[in-house]
Amino acid sequence: MPTMDERPPIWVGHVAMVVSDPAQSSDWWEGIGLRRVHRGEDISILELRGGTHLLLFPGEPEAGPAPFDCMVDDVDATHASFVVRNLAPDAIVRGEIHDQFTVRDPDGYEVQFSNSHVEGPV
Repeated sequence: MPTMDERPPIWVGHVAMVVSDPAQSSDWWEGIGLRRVHRGEDISILELRGGTHLLLFPGEPEAGPAPFDCMVDDVDATHASFVVRNLAPDAIVRGEIHDQFTVRDPDGYEVQFSNSHVEGPV
């Protein structure tokens, strides 16, 4: 008997960021694990797990919190890999639901990385 798909029927398709240099930002995001879909002067597109696309548009970014956060399977291993890559992540903050840390991209966006607490198939 086929297994019923218990995943929610809706997911995020695209998230967008304005960056000073889409190629430089694309290199940074690819360097931490996203997959390149398209790279051009007017837009770079990268894929996250689950098929969500990060769209990087040229413009005048404002440093500060990124418009989204990221989840990883192993926050400690991810943090350690960012340290090795000289990305200067903040210390991991242990929380009730998430353990998390922040790292800054080339434009000064503060991107938060948290451990996952997903239940069921994703």
